[in-house]
Amino acid sequence: MKSIRFLSAVALLVVSLCLVLGLVVGPALAAEPVFAPGTRVGLTPLVGLVPAKAFAGFETEDHSVKVLVAELPAEAYGEVAKALKSDATGTSSVHPSTIETAAGTAYFTTETAVNGAVSVRRYSMIIPGGTFSGYVAVEVPENAGKIYTDDAVRQMFASAVVRKEVPVEESLGLLPFKVSDTADFKNVRLLPVGAAAILSDNDETTGFDHSTFMIVGLIGSKPSQADDRDRFAQEMARSIPGIREAHLTMSEPVRIDSGPGYETRLDGVSGKDNVPVTVVQWLRFGNPAVMRIIGIAPRDQWEKAFPRFRAVRDGIQAR
Repeated sequence: MKSIRFLSAVALLVVSLCLVLGLVVGPALAAEPVFAPGTRVGLTPLVGLVPAKAFAGFETEDHSVKVLVAELPAEAYGEVAKALKSDATGTSSVHPSTIETAAGTAYFTTETAVNGAVSVRRYSMIIPGGTFSGYVAVEVPENAGKIYTDDAVRQMFASAVVRKEVPVEESLGLLPFKVSDTADFKNVRLLPVGAAAILSDNDETTGFDHSTFMIVGLIGSKPSQADDRDRFAQEMARSIPGIREAHLTMSEPVRIDSGPGYETRLDGVSGKDNVPVTVVQWLRFGNPAVMRIIGIAPRDQWEKAFPRFRAVRDGIQAR
C-alpha cells in the first residue's frame, strides 16, 4: 500500500501548504466543467467555488474551502490501481473508493484530520490522463461540512474530465514573464514549480530524447558578487538534469536585452539511448531573480536549433 500512502501524503502536503480554512456557501454544481488554468484537468466546481488566483484550482471568495488541481506522472494512476487490488483484505487505514468519470475510473480517498486546532475533511482523487495522471485535493473545514458534504464532493469528483493539451497562450499567460516568440515550438508545458515552462517539438508520448527543446524559468539564487558569475553559471550548467558525461565547451559574459548575462555551452549525452546533445544555458541577471534559459538539441540538429533558441531568448520580457 505504499502508493496509496504516497497519494495521501501528497494530499496532506499540498493541502497543508496551500489551503486556508473558513466558511463557504452553496453545494450545487455549476453548469459546465472548468479547466484549472495551465492544467489538463477540469471539473465542474461546486457553486461558491471560483478559479483560484494563487494556485491551480478553485476556492471560495474568502479563501476558505479550496480545490487544488495538479498533474502527476502517468504511472502514478497505475500504481494506485495496483496497490488497491493488492490490498483486498483492507489492511490500509485509508481505503480508496472508485468513481466513474468522463476520463475513466478514478480512485479517491476521504480522511478526517486536524489542521492546527480545526477539524477538517480531506479528499484526494487520481484519474487517468493517458500521458499523465490527474490529481485533485480538497479540504473542507468542519464548519463548512454541512454544506460541502461527502456526497457533494463526490459529485464534483464525478464531473472530472481531461484534455489532451493546454492552449499555448494559456500556458504562457501564467508565467511571471512574457514570451513573445515561441520559435515555432509546438508544445508549451508548465513545470510544477510554476515559474518555468518547457517548449518542445515533442510531447510525453514521443519523448524528448531525440528532440529539440527549451526550459525557461526564474531561479531565486544568484551570486552575491559579479565576479562569481562565471563559477555560478558553470555550476548551474553542470546541474542540468538528464545530461551525462558533460563537457564544458564555453562560458563567458554576454549582454542580454541590454542587461548582464552569461552564456555557457556544453556537450554530453542524454536519454536511454545516450543521444549526443549540445546544450546552451543563458543566465540573465536581474533583481531579485535570475532568468535561466536552457536549450538542448541532438548534436546533429544543433545548427538549426540554435537560432530558434536565440529567438525565444530575445523575445522574453518582464511583465
